[in-house]
Order: sequence, then C-alpha cells, then structure tokens
Amino acid sequence: MNLPKRYIINVVTVLAVTLFFGCESNFKDVQKINFSEFVPGSDADTVNIKYTDSGRITGVLISRKMLDYSNLDFPFTEFPLDFNVTLYDKKQKRTFIRSNYAISYKNTGIIDLQGKVKITSETGQMLETEQLYFDQKNEWFYTERKFKLTDAKGVSYGQGIDFSKDFKVINSQRVSGEIESEEKI
Repeated sequence: MNLPKRYIINVVTVLAVTLFFGCESNFKDVQKINFSEFVPGSDADTVNIKYTDSGRITGVLISRKMLDYSNLDFPFTEFPLDFNVTLYDKKQKRTFIRSNYAISYKNTGIIDLQGKVKITSETGQMLETEQLYFDQKNEWFYTERKFKLTDAKGVSYGQGIDFSKDFKVINSQRVSGEIESEEKI
C-alpha cells in the first residue's frame, strides 16, 4: 500500500492539531490548587481604637487604614498608611508614637514600626529612627538602627537602643553627641 506523500502529511497534521487542542492544559487549574489567598479578613478606613484595662484607658490608636490578617496561621494587623498611638501609664502620663507604617504580630505581641518613627514623652524626651520594635507585653522599645535622642540634657545620636515605655530606663549603643552632666570631674 503506497499512500501519496500529501495524504500522509495531511493525516499527520490533523492528528497533531487534534492532540494539541484536544489535550486542554490544566496549568491554570494546577496554579489555583497551589495558590493560597493572601487577603485580609477585614479592612478598615480611618480607625480610632481605645484600649482599656479595668475601665482605665491604656492606649488610643488612630490610623487612616487597617488591614487585619487574623484569618492566617500567623495572624497580624497592618497599618500601611500611618500609625499614631498614645500610651497612658497608671498615672495617666502619656507617650506619643508616630510612624509611617506599622505591623502588629498577634502571637508574639511585637509591633514593628517603620518609616520616620518618632516617640515623644510628656516630659519632652524624643526618639527618632527609621525602624523600631515595641514589645507590648514587657512595654519595651528596641532597635539596631541609627537613632536621635533628644531630652533636657541635650541631643545624642547612636546606633542601637532599647528603652522602657516611659523613658526611665535607656540602654544605648555607639553613642555620640553633646549631653549636659551634673557630675563634676
């Protein structure tokens, strides 16, 4: 049986086209199976949250945007536009915290503040840096980034600092600046 060359080419072409279009690609379906949605469980604009303990206000949080990812295995809340918090101690003395961005991790109680972070106490102490962490449980701030600390004694610069919420305990590293001292040499 001697088939014409043209006939064989046509049959092969028809089979190839049938196989090509007949076996539909499941690539998109496979991608969907392996894809997990990373969307917030809730999304809020212009939030003003008051935190209380036994009827006493302990903090006030204000932000233009809040994204809550409590629906994930490692839940967190993100504040992508701004973050403004006022913390109150038991004597109602205030500490003001501002940053361009913040993310609060629910399981660890750590808040990561980023972008022009500025903390000011009611007594006039002020710390400025680009990133700062706040341990809510221990009420402790810390960073390894460069910082500027201003208080009644002067201005100091350094890299790496940790301190209590009320600025009563401050541990700084690699410090430079001019500070007034009451000690006599």
